[in-house]
Amino acid sequence: MILKTLRYELADGIATITFDEQGSPVNTMCLQWQGDLAQAAEQAAQDKAALTGIVLASAKTSFFAGADLKGVMRSQASDGPRVFAEIERIKKSFRTLETLGVPVVSCLNGSALGGGWEVALIGHHRIATRNPKTQFGLPEVTLGLIPGGGGITKMTRVLGLLAAQPYVLESQLFGPDEAVKLGLVHELVDSDDQLRPRALAYIAAAQGQPEAALHVWDRKDYKMPGGTPSSPKMAGMLSVAPAVLKQKTRGLYPAPEAALAAMVEGAMVDFDTAMRIESRYLAGLMTSQVARNMINTFFFNMNSIKGGQSRPQAVPRYKPQKVGILGAGMMGSGIAYSQASRGIASVLKDVNLEAAEKGKAYSQKLTQKRVDKGRMAADKQQALLSLIHPTATAADLQGCDLIIEAVFENRELKAQVTQEAEPMLAAGGFFASNTSTLPIGGLAHASARPEKFVGIHFFSPVDKMKLVEIIRGAQTDDETIARAYDYVQALGKLPIVVNDSRGFYTSRTFGTFVMEGAAMLGEGIPAPVIENLAMQVGMPVGPLAVLDETALSLSVHVLDQTRDDLAKEGKTYQATPGELLVERMVKEMKRPGRAAGGGFYDYPAGQKKQLWPELKTRFEKADARYSLQDIKDRLLYRQAVETARCLQEGVLTSVHDGNMGSIFGIGFPAWTGGALQFIYAQGVDAFAKRCAELAAHYGAGFVLTAEVTASLKQHQPVY
Repeated sequence: MILKTLRYELADGIATITFDEQGSPVNTMCLQWQGDLAQAAEQAAQDKAALTGIVLASAKTSFFAGADLKGVMRSQASDGPRVFAEIERIKKSFRTLETLGVPVVSCLNGSALGGGWEVALIGHHRIATRNPKTQFGLPEVTLGLIPGGGGITKMTRVLGLLAAQPYVLESQLFGPDEAVKLGLVHELVDSDDQLRPRALAYIAAAQGQPEAALHVWDRKDYKMPGGTPSSPKMAGMLSVAPAVLKQKTRGLYPAPEAALAAMVEGAMVDFDTAMRIESRYLAGLMTSQVARNMINTFFFNMNSIKGGQSRPQAVPRYKPQKVGILGAGMMGSGIAYSQASRGIASVLKDVNLEAAEKGKAYSQKLTQKRVDKGRMAADKQQALLSLIHPTATAADLQGCDLIIEAVFENRELKAQVTQEAEPMLAAGGFFASNTSTLPIGGLAHASARPEKFVGIHFFSPVDKMKLVEIIRGAQTDDETIARAYDYVQALGKLPIVVNDSRGFYTSRTFGTFVMEGAAMLGEGIPAPVIENLAMQVGMPVGPLAVLDETALSLSVHVLDQTRDDLAKEGKTYQATPGELLVERMVKEMKRPGRAAGGGFYDYPAGQKKQLWPELKTRFEKADARYSLQDIKDRLLYRQAVETARCLQEGVLTSVHDGNMGSIFGIGFPAWTGGALQFIYAQGVDAFAKRCAELAAHYGAGFVLTAEVTASLKQHQPVY
């Protein structure tokens, strides 16, 4: 029987179901597959008397990819009953195959993720090919969903409530070796062509052994590892689990809460009831807006970035072998570590050798922690450190494929180091600035080859932050953009490509968040209210705390630089209320930020930071009237408006760059799917209406022009 997504073949007592979705590089749980699997399961039931075993295999390079997420993107709240019925139909097919009374063997020739891992779990015996690139597991929670094809119920019954939590609640993935240790894979082979012979050997050896055709949870003597929720030890742990989870999710992410509920409730009932509980929770999530937001960004937008949609396509792939870094401060030393950890030789230059050595010591410090914990071998550490060459001599940069300047945000200093280092580039090399605010077009004036000059904006701390913003100057050519993109991907990071402007995309939009918070303080709203509500909507920290970390003095420096730049063009810069308040904090109150002793917060030695007490007397107003919902909306909408303006102006050229940049660059809440998805989720017209209300009360920062609204509609993705 040959169907559109699989083949069913019966020979010598073995039914082989080979997944092979036509026109797709991977197998998915599309509607066609659901119907095809039901037919295959019915056929196996009819052939039961002739069967000695069933083999599940894949004709793709991976075993199975999982759910049809485009279908989820098209679902609405009213689709709940239909979605529930589809989930139950899939599970019925699974149960038909695994309860026929013959051993089922899953032959895992590659990765099996999400629904794909649930397909693998049909097999009573699972065999995988050894491959360090193969991944198994249940990443659904990262997409706003939960495993609903039996993944929660089965993983909980195999591992126990506590041991299953990292794989269900935290979407922790695992490779073949770990799968064997966990008892989730039973055998490993060295090559794909060994899978079927081993499967047939297992089936032959299993004849006459009824337990070989039963999952552990279907056996009469089954007991849940670690105990059920009613056992005293487990009951004590589970009583605090929801509170601990709520502390992490802040109530904004329903998927982890649903997963925990399905695990615990399912562990208190029989297997079939547990499976139905799981289906109900998944159906609710699959028709929710949060799931659509997260799928849009963390699956579709992420794949757009990884697939290089913003990369000029005509340029061959590239990886630099030797990269120079100018400035061994926090950014430069972080870039050097990121490069060396990926095998790229790095020349770390500063004004003197002592400063450069200090920059290299940062990599020593990071790797030593891993060595001490047994996560890194000492020889691997030395190999990494040997790739970083600290120097104070420009001549050591000779032959670099790429040189990145990461010096202080001062135009004259950047021009000086550019002109000193650029001649050292290898033939065909290019130059980059790690500036976070200064326009690339202006900095490129110092370059002898502005077409080979690009912005590569890393985020701090570089070793932890995944996003890198690539800025195209007016003269930057496609080859340079493509090479910068490949370089960022070679570091294992996520590149977005934006066009040149003051602050580019991330710094410009980040500035609106922190300055809106400062403006609220200036209106008399208590600082604790501002900070706590920012956390409640899902920002990592409050705007005043962020300003302290990045330095109020830096914001003032950027403000002064902007005024000077525009003055040279005969223009006057109109500072925002937030910018003026920050300027007062630095220039009048001598509160420049955390690094210089304190800003909006005090930092007592050995204690938690606390808001500067004088904020209350200097800024709070006893008669200040404010709406908590307005404060929440101001913090999110102001960033979304600025993102929409960047899209309309051409600073952003794609929706996926805007969403990924906002989440990974400035901490826009992941539950929204990013600043542009936040708009599309509620509808452009509804967003524009709320913006008009906010603009009427809180100023021009919320004004959405007709051109911006039209641009949003033009770029809206369709699934």
